Amino acid sequence: MWFPGGLVLEQIVVRSAVVYGFLLLVIRLMGKRQIGQLAPFDLVLLLVLSNAVQNAMNGGDNSVIGGLVSAGTLFALNSAVGFITARSKRAEALIEGHPVVLIHNGKLYDTMLKRANITRHELNSALRQAGCGCLDDVQYAVLENSGTISVVPRTGK
Repeated sequence: MWFPGGLVLEQIVVRSAVVYGFLLLVIRLMGKRQIGQLAPFDLVLLLVLSNAVQNAMNGGDNSVIGGLVSAGTLFALNSAVGFITARSKRAEALIEGHPVVLIHNGKLYDTMLKRANITRHELNSALRQAGCGCLDDVQYAVLENSGTISVVPRTGK
């Protein structure tokens, strides 16, 4: 323990902060290309959360069999959700959501951008990747369920 005799809550807070800071620094140094669509803080959160719920999942059983049962359960649940969403539009909409139109005919929908928690910088990056220099060059831009932004340039421009 780092703080002998200290309160457990304080130790958890300090350790969580140290681990979060370390992981954020390491992932930031790796560069954006290595982490795909996730922002560094998103990936750190996922890593820390997975570790935080580990004991809740295994109930203190640190055996190989306990780990395999936990992993097998997670794989089975993931497969079941994939199966259900592939066969039910209602389940797909509930679990994966709907694509969100961010730009249509050069008009930016700020409310949709804010609701989707997309920054102008992220949107402008997607526009540049699609070869659009400004909003007027865009027929429509859609935030897909996968988190990517699809951009369709206007024809004839």
